[in-house]
Amino acid sequence: MFVLELTYTGPLERVDELLADHVAWLDGHYASGLFLASGRKEPRDGGIILADGADRARIEEVTATDPFVMAGVCAYRVTEFIATRTAPELARYRRPLPAAPH
Repeated sequence: MFVLELTYTGPLERVDELLADHVAWLDGHYASGLFLASGRKEPRDGGIILADGADRARIEEVTATDPFVMAGVCAYRVTEFIATRTAPELARYRRPLPAAPH
């Protein structure tokens, strides 16, 4: 699972101009099952996306196609984590920790 943290690097006016394209990009990745949740940060200096079902290389390919990135108004910080515990409704996203090497 991945936490994708967007930080705006351009003016909010430009972000707002690109918002419809960004939302369409999000919708495509929700439809594919890659994105699980997303939203703005408060204060409004970026956003957060939760993603599952891909490796880091694929996530980095996907974030590079965000219209915000392509227009130079945001940068991503990608954090991978293993969801070993979840709310019952999210049980299908739980993963065991990898076995330690001996």
